[in-house]
Amino acid sequence: MDKTNALRAGALAAGTTLMMLLMTSPALALTRDDGDDPGTGLSVVETLGLYVVAPIAIFLAITGLVMVLDRSDKKKDTTSSNIRIKPESKADAKA
Repeated sequence: MDKTNALRAGALAAGTTLMMLLMTSPALALTRDDGDDPGTGLSVVETLGLYVVAPIAIFLAITGLVMVLDRSDKKKDTTSSNIRIKPESKADAKA
């Protein structure tokens, strides 16, 4: 990637990030909207369970299912592990 393309990609990434930040500003508003009826807040344990423990548990469940249900056999390695080489032999060099 040359310098021009790198600058263009950087400018695009910065512009996209800036636009996303500008669009999320209403979500960070401190004033309530009409008809807003928030529920009770989550406790620390509920928050950790919902946003830390649950995703890790889902990830581990998917990983376990993939490992258990994987029916592919070990593929034969066709690289250097199956190549037989002869031990060094003495070459008869005639001078």
